[in-house]
Parts: sequence; C-alpha cells; structure tokens
Amino acid sequence: MAVRFRGKAGARFSALFGAVFAALFVAFFVSACGSSDKSASTAGTMQQIKHVFIITLENENYTTTFGASTKAPYLATTLAGQGALVQQYFGTGHVSLDNYISMISGQAPTLQTDNDCTTYEDFSLTGMTSDGQAIGTGCVYPASVKTIADQLTAAKLTWKGYEGDMGNDPAREAATCGHPTLNTTDLTNTQEAPNATTPAGDSYATRHNPFMYFHSIIDSPDCEKNVVNLNQLTTDLQQVSTTANFNLITPSTCDDGHDAPCANGATGGLVSADAFLQKWVPIITASPAFKQDGLLIINFDESSYASVSMPNTTEVDFTFAGETCCSQQPGPNLGTFPQSAKMGTVPAAYLSALGVSATGLSGNIDLVLNKQSYGGDRTGAVMISKFIKPGTVSTVQYNHYSMLKSIEDIFGLGYLGYAGQAGLVGFGKDIFTSL
Repeated sequence: MAVRFRGKAGARFSALFGAVFAALFVAFFVSACGSSDKSASTAGTMQQIKHVFIITLENENYTTTFGASTKAPYLATTLAGQGALVQQYFGTGHVSLDNYISMISGQAPTLQTDNDCTTYEDFSLTGMTSDGQAIGTGCVYPASVKTIADQLTAAKLTWKGYEGDMGNDPAREAATCGHPTLNTTDLTNTQEAPNATTPAGDSYATRHNPFMYFHSIIDSPDCEKNVVNLNQLTTDLQQVSTTANFNLITPSTCDDGHDAPCANGATGGLVSADAFLQKWVPIITASPAFKQDGLLIINFDESSYASVSMPNTTEVDFTFAGETCCSQQPGPNLGTFPQSAKMGTVPAAYLSALGVSATGLSGNIDLVLNKQSYGGDRTGAVMISKFIKPGTVSTVQYNHYSMLKSIEDIFGLGYLGYAGQAGLVGFGKDIFTSL
C-alpha cells in the first residue's frame, strides 16, 4: 500500500478540501521585524511611489519556487533579476483566506477564516483588542472593521481588485463584487470545467478575494466599480488617470498555481502561474503609471505543507509547520497550537479524480489538517520598481503585515490591526536600493 501525490495535489490541500466540501456539502525603510536601523526620512522618500500593484500566487515554499529545479523560471530568474528577490518573506497563516485578509486589514484569523470559510457567514463581533483585533467568530467582518480600501477612499486615493474568472458563471457569482449570498455555502470552492453554458469554465475563488469579507466594502456602491474581472486591467492601465493607486490582482485558481491539474485541462501549479506572469507582468510594467512611479509586488499567500502521511488505511494527514517571523502574534480567536481538524471524508476513488494516486486504498478516506503553529511559513517574494536596482537580494524577514504597513506608509495612512504591531517595520532600503 502506498500513497503518492502527483504534481501539487498534496501541497494544494485547500483545493482538495474545497472540492471535498462542495461535493459533500454542496465549499521604505532600512529593514524589518525588530531592526532599529530605520531612517526617519525613508517613509517620506517611499512616498515617491504612487501606484502599487500586487499579484498574489498560491501555496509554494521558497525552495520549490526559487530553487534550481523551479518550474517558474520567469519568476525565479527573469523577474527576480529585474528587481528584488525577497528571500525571507513569510505567509501569516494556513490555509488561504486568513492570509489575504491580513494583507488588506491587519486582522488575524478566526477559526473560520483560518479554514477558508466554506460557509460565507457573517462575523459575530464580541469586542476589540487594544491593538485593533476583532474578537469573535465568522467570516464577513462588520463595517466597523476597516481595510486599506477604506483608508484609501477616505484619503481620496483610488483602489481596485482584479479577479481572474469572476463572473464567468453568473449562477455562482456576479462579474463585479462577486460573492455568495451571506450565510450560504460558498460554491466557488469548487472549480468549474468548461461546459456548454460556461465555455471558459470558472475558477474564481471568493476566498482569494479578501475585499469580499468586509461589509464596509460589499455594502458600498464602490464595490461594483472597484472589484472587477481581471480583463478590465488592460483598459485601466492605458492612462495614469485611469490606473488606481492600489491594485490587488488575484488570478484564477489555475493561473495562481493553486490547482494542478486545472479544471480546464491546463497543467496548473507553478507552470501555469509562470505563464500568467509572462502575460501580465509586461503589460503592467509597460503601463504609464508603473513607469512613472510604480511598485509591483509578487507574493504567495502561504507556503506548502511540511509533510503528508497516512497513519492508517482510512486517513490522510497534511501537516504544516506554521513558522512565523517578525514577532507575529496569533490573535485572539484561534486558541492554542498544535491543532488538528478533520476536513472531510471522501471515497478513495475520489482522491484519484482530484489528482491524488492512492494505490491500494479503498472505502472512505478521512482528510485531516494538522497545524503545528499559526504562521504561514516561508514563501519568498519578488518586487520590481524603478526605485529598486535590478538584481537586489534581501535577506531581511517580512510578512503580509509588513507589506500592509509598507503600503500604508507609501500612501501616508495609519496602521490597521497588526500592521501597527510594536516592533514591526516595513520594507526598507535592503529592497528600495534606488530611493
């Protein structure tokens, strides 16, 4: 008896679990993280940057992405050579959604966001901590909990979310501000193959679109005009005046590397993610706004699993180390670690349909997620800008909270949640080598 995971099926446990639930339940500074070497003038010089673009990819550890055997040579070699390779960039949690939420709000996870909110449920708020953390359970935060989008709007600056495949199947989600009905199952946890009614298929995932988890956004008319299908990006980039100050780009779950293989038959994984970057990065970097004063950040939401095992003939375990950096705190809602949770049960044959080969298995298989700690492990990142010398390499530790803090400094905003954590500083002159 042997368990073998083809491609990235094991690493993409959230794709597996999302499909399981849907099938079964209908799913610029000097340094960072404690350094005292920050120049008082750096934040002001970083404000030369007026347009920020973020492309977030999925579920890879640093060695797999940037090592000698990478399947993403355009990212690991070409793009890293054009800007800065940030070797010690970390996710802030496992699985996906908690990372995206931390990037735009500084909020630590709830038990639900920590496991991708297969039910799109309202957040039940019971209080706030002194450092800006919402206490409670659930997924969609009340309007009192703000995001960088709210900050930018208040500062009379602009923002956009560009979402791959959003609206491909209108029966699942709208083409603008696309999300499930509150307190219902999130059907976008399953990827839809091309079919007669949806010729392109639909691999949009609400859980990769953090704007959809804040009432301050989804209840606002701005949502319809600001959270749009990725295809609109090309048009918006034509002029500086139509390019938003802050742009968060989340590809489909095929193009971000999450799925392997993809529902549309593509290879997926880093191969498809690299192809996405080869198409879109030149479009972004050739745009007037980027050439004038832009910054492109390419990061990953989280790293992959530390190990996968089968303790008996009816269970497959995915274990995540959950390493952190930068004095990251777990927040008030998660409890103690390590934690283990059964994520669902599938027939052994169903594993193969999801790209998992389980030779010798039969009957039903329990899927178990083990988290040794609350972090998201090391992923690495790449940043490109005229303010960054090509070939820069940073070995300073950063995470998603560091990124949020850095962007807030760029636009002269206050700090949300853990972006304001004591001792945390943002991207420094180890990255911005031409400021």
